[in-house]
Parts: sequence; structure tokens; C-alpha cells
Amino acid sequence: MNSDELRNELGILKIHKNAITSISSIAAIEIDGVKRVGKDLKSMLFELAGHKFSSAIKVEISKNEEVKVEIPLIIKYGYNIPEVAKNVQENVRMALEKMSNLSIKDINVSVQGIERG
Repeated sequence: MNSDELRNELGILKIHKNAITSISSIAAIEIDGVKRVGKDLKSMLFELAGHKFSSAIKVEISKNEEVKVEIPLIIKYGYNIPEVAKNVQENVRMALEKMSNLSIKDINVSVQGIERG
């Protein structure tokens, strides 16, 4: 399933996983202490092949229309990792709920590394 469908009196609205990924990425980068969204093996292989891969953020939408988001992050050196991760989770949840009205089940953050700011 690549999108979530919402029906209203005018018809069907589809929110694609790419839209959820974009919202999540922007909301994560807004947090002080986040250097960038990390990369997974798939995105690194695409880059090595000379292709641009949009994001390493993974989005799953269950049959119950609950959304699960996994966000790999690179944190700036000197910041409290659990605090930054919690702030990312909260900001991503707020952004997704505000912009999509979807039910957010989990926002999992994995810190892949630390880099100088």
C-alpha cells in the first residue's frame, strides 16, 4: 500500500507515503541538534550508482490506517541524544497529525552517527 485513502463528501483523498516521508524529514531537520536525516543501505547504493534517492525514512501504513515512521538521524556533536530524539518524535508527530489527520502509531528514531555542527 503506497498511500492512505480518506473519503469525504467530495470524494477520495490519497496521501502517498512520499508525502508522509517529506513531512517527517522536514520536521526532523527543524529540531536543534539534528545534523541531517541519515541514509540506509538502499539510498547509499542508489547514490553510488549516480541516482538521487529521496530518503531513508521508512513509512508503513497498516490496514487500520495507523502510520509507523522510522527515521535514521545524524546528530550534531555535543547535543544530548535522547533529548534530540524525543524532540524529533514530538515534532514529527505534530506535523503529521496537523498536515494529514492520520493516526500515528509509532515514530522510531535510530541515531546512526554524530558529526560536528
